[in-house]
Amino acid sequence: MKLVRNILLFILMATAENSWSQAVESAAAAPERALFPNIMTTVLVATAAVLFIVAMIYMIRVNQFLYKRVLALEAAKAGVALPQERAQEVAAPRAQESFWTRMRKQYWEDPVPIEREAEIMLHHNYDGIRELDNRLPPWWVNLFIITVVWAAIYMFYFHWGGGGPSSIEEYHQEMERAKKEIAIAMAGASNAVDENSVVALTESAALAEGEQIFKSLCAACHGQLGEGGVGPNLTDDYWLHGGGIKNVFKVIKYGVPEKGMISWQSQLAPSDMQKVASFILTLHGTNPPNAKEPQGEVWKEEAQQGEDQTSGSTGSIN
Repeated sequence: MKLVRNILLFILMATAENSWSQAVESAAAAPERALFPNIMTTVLVATAAVLFIVAMIYMIRVNQFLYKRVLALEAAKAGVALPQERAQEVAAPRAQESFWTRMRKQYWEDPVPIEREAEIMLHHNYDGIRELDNRLPPWWVNLFIITVVWAAIYMFYFHWGGGGPSSIEEYHQEMERAKKEIAIAMAGASNAVDENSVVALTESAALAEGEQIFKSLCAACHGQLGEGGVGPNLTDDYWLHGGGIKNVFKVIKYGVPEKGMISWQSQLAPSDMQKVASFILTLHGTNPPNAKEPQGEVWKEEAQQGEDQTSGSTGSIN
């Protein structure tokens, strides 16, 4: 019995420690408002584990008690005398019991002594087995009271007092969290773009960001309107290193050091290079004043590339 109890207590301690560590980690990662619900979940799980272990211990003790009673009855029928229990195993007088022993028996076990079982014995008799009118186990009653008190606290916190989030609020919180996770995933996907997978952007917000990047970093060489300066004209039909979104992105990313075009991959994220490359394609045909003379060769989109950038892929860039 002690071995089984020790094993169950060990399992309880391991489960409680694991649940508590998970609750602490979740509370650290989750918003501050979710701390209390996480602790409540941990307490409920720990309480369920305690109830299960207590029920198992109680069932084992009941089975042992019934086994002894049936064995005594069968021995009495057969006229066989069972060995008497050792004197130290007999319950000591109540006056000699420690405080903790009395508390355990009163609020946890509260058994009726065998010598007083006649007072609670019912008249039923099944093959020599008599039924006792025992009270509910105190551990069960106490745990039931604890669950009632916990339910009252839960109802007040989440429903009556307004301290905890309602189901609708939790739904909105989960939706907001999901939107943030989607935004992070999309940002990671946009930063994974390269010269082989890049496509021209058409959204006004993305093109506006590309325009800002162009004017702050590229206009010094290519002009505010892409008319050219130190660098070539970006608005005509000629390209020095090939047209189309992939070639423009590639030149921005790796640069052309021998012609003074630096590599921007260490200063711009792939998504930013995609935005500025897309904006450059929109400069075709704008015919700005003081445009620089054409450089390079006329670019025509190759059909086998499968790109639909013919109308906006002409220009010149270093």
